[in-house]
Amino acid sequence: MNLASIVEPHDPASPALISRGRTTTYGELRDQVAGLRGGLVGLGLEPGDRVAILCANNWYFVSSYLAILGMGAVAVPLNPLSPPRELERELASVGVRAVMVGPSGRVTVDAIDRSRLPALEFVIHGEGHQGGDVHFDDLLTADPAPIVERSEDDLAVLIFTSGTAGSPKAAMLSHGNLLSSIDQVIALRGDGGNHNDVGFAVLPMFHIFGLNVVLGTALRAGASVVLVERFDPSSAIEAIQKHGVTVLAGAPTMWSTWAAMSDLPDDAFATVGIAMSGAASLDPQVATTIRERFGLEVGEGYGLTEASPVVTTSFGLPWRPGSVGSALDGIEIRLVDVDGQDALIGDPGEIWVRGPNVFRGYWEDEDATRAALDEQGWLHTGDVALVDDDGLIYLVDRAKDLIIVSGFNVFPAEVEDVICEMAGVSECAVVGVPHPHTGESVKAFVVPAAGYAIEEDAVIEHCAENLARYKCPQKVNFVDTLPQNLSGKVLRRALR
Repeated sequence: MNLASIVEPHDPASPALISRGRTTTYGELRDQVAGLRGGLVGLGLEPGDRVAILCANNWYFVSSYLAILGMGAVAVPLNPLSPPRELERELASVGVRAVMVGPSGRVTVDAIDRSRLPALEFVIHGEGHQGGDVHFDDLLTADPAPIVERSEDDLAVLIFTSGTAGSPKAAMLSHGNLLSSIDQVIALRGDGGNHNDVGFAVLPMFHIFGLNVVLGTALRAGASVVLVERFDPSSAIEAIQKHGVTVLAGAPTMWSTWAAMSDLPDDAFATVGIAMSGAASLDPQVATTIRERFGLEVGEGYGLTEASPVVTTSFGLPWRPGSVGSALDGIEIRLVDVDGQDALIGDPGEIWVRGPNVFRGYWEDEDATRAALDEQGWLHTGDVALVDDDGLIYLVDRAKDLIIVSGFNVFPAEVEDVICEMAGVSECAVVGVPHPHTGESVKAFVVPAAGYAIEEDAVIEHCAENLARYKCPQKVNFVDTLPQNLSGKVLRRALR
């Protein structure tokens, strides 16, 4: 098997990708990817090598992703807007040997210090860029290479996640993990997937939801995908109507933006048959507004990178805002109380997950892997939920201190480490606070060292230079001390 082979069976004349105003058919896509595979092999890349993708949602990303998997290498999708320091850290931590760079990633990759990345040999640039070691066009004209056979357990993708605890780390997802999640999602419809569907890919593909749920399920079904590089609410509506989008998935911020737009026509989503929200909790009032104004029921689900990602969904169940539904077929769920026993109906418990979609662990981090996966194969998510009499699940809390900004995970320790590098910072703690547009935003509490005066803007600017934008604090409070328990651990709940 090889996950990249999901595009092979489909009608060569059927549209696969709609990107930058151009439609690519399945036949064209297969030919392009075969050439790109050959080009990568010609560079000397081998199965198991890590190859990063630094690209927005467009043809460059999809063709790179399929070519990397198809030649047996490991795809490492990264945020093209990451600052150079963060990118260097991620590339170095997994020993990336090559980087595929789309137009949106040029500035970042040009600014990295390659002397810090001894494993990096090739920078492969796309459209209109003269720098780098290799150009996409040169690889596309190579002799086609066949798809390399892989086992279900062979590593396919590394995606950086905050994990169930600790700082960001690379989650290892195998070909079997990803394909099982795709098939579990497709099975919800009971029709094997509809090749006439048109998906809307606005969720970034360096995020597992966009990569495997939006892109993966569409390509598996032989459907077409409208690739959106940047979300603009008005132009998005135009694209949905122009292309007849039938499957629409996004983060809660997308839905809340549209719910607040009073000038949208009632038939704005007339072609949409399936609407889903994920990556963070959707405000039930937003879901109700969308339903009452547009007649569109937005379902919710629950998942995490370590589960490839979907665990539960409300698709096909009675509409009940606030619920993330029930487990997909083939997935086991336990809600476990503080005593390690199954929680009673209505009582909160930590979500444990087991199934073929559960990841292999964290890259070269045995301690973190053992903390997340027990000997029976249960993934301890750190998320807390309860189940009602109808078997529907409701998220109630997070056992971890994870902050979710517009559907993206931010772990406080990563932001705190960056802030504490500043001269004059004695201590720092970071928490998530409610935000009307992004769900949560990052707020920092800083204890200045004696004799130092630090400006809020200086802290925010320092973070912007070293972290992705969504990880940067929007507000900084300066305090004399941080609340701590008897063991000296900062009490984040008190700061919230």
